[in-house]
Amino acid sequence: MHAVIIDDEKHCRDVLQMLLERHCPDVTIDALCGDPEEALKVIERLQPQLVFLDVEMPGMNGFELLESCARRSFSVIFTTAYDQYAIKAIRHSALDFLLKPIDKDELVQSVQKALTQTTNSATKVDALLQFLHQHVQPNERLALPTEDGLRMIPIKDITYCESAGGYTKVFMAQQGIPTLICRSLKEVEEALREKGFFRVHNSYLINLSYMHKYIKGDGGEIIMTDGKNIPVSRNRKQDFLTRIERL
Repeated sequence: MHAVIIDDEKHCRDVLQMLLERHCPDVTIDALCGDPEEALKVIERLQPQLVFLDVEMPGMNGFELLESCARRSFSVIFTTAYDQYAIKAIRHSALDFLLKPIDKDELVQSVQKALTQTTNSATKVDALLQFLHQHVQPNERLALPTEDGLRMIPIKDITYCESAGGYTKVFMAQQGIPTLICRSLKEVEEALREKGFFRVHNSYLINLSYMHKYIKGDGGEIIMTDGKNIPVSRNRKQDFLTRIERL
């Protein structure tokens, strides 16, 4: 089976290629792409049977890339760090995905499913795109009061929020300095609870889409995709684990 790997992170492309070469002899990697625009051209030119597609990429995410493909007859295995909206959409359409860091046994299982797949991949992709159009609102914004006025922030860009007394520090993707807003963390939680956020600690509210992994412990701790370690309080641990099991 001829395959293409699409991921904007070189390390991720190299690791996946290595795992496939070692454990999936039926897969031949024809190309590795780090740029979505380039990947569209490669797919059109090589017409692979299988595409490993990263969900989170700058400029054009994996779903947008699929929507831009003129031909969707190939099988797709998504790779993602932890995007609850993406995973829900992928599961809804019966497509396959791998969580990063990729486990070799899960990779082998996904490849075997792709090799024996009898259903039409294009139909599944169409179902995925339809679900996303109906449920995901990527441009939804939140109006947050700051000391000098209001700031409109895309909800999808908020990674986590930290309590600062009666104020809250809002951290966003690709922005090192947090925004200090004139709202308590409890008020922010009420606004974001139904939008993929979870209060894991008295001091922290996280966007589950940016959770990289959970480390067991008394309460445990979460490592976010930016490397930030966030504690989980003991009294919130079970509710947190129950929540992520539903994703």
